[in-house]
Amino acid sequence: MSVFGNVSGKDAVEAFQKAGWTLRGQVGSHVIMTKQDVNANLSIPLHHELGPGLLRSLIRTAGLTVEEFLTLL
Repeated sequence: MSVFGNVSGKDAVEAFQKAGWTLRGQVGSHVIMTKQDVNANLSIPLHHELGPGLLRSLIRTAGLTVEEFLTLL
């Protein structure tokens, strides 16, 4: 089992919002998030469960560690 367990897209969006990311919009089933002074966007699919590789990539792009992200959940 993964360190993340079952993290849904909705849970990930809420965690990234706690880290200062804001909703920019939605394209299909993907939520786009931005953060001021960060030259990157997060594209988070609103699936029931996110894959561990995708979730690690989003966390890395957001400039967080896995431990920091898990505390935000």
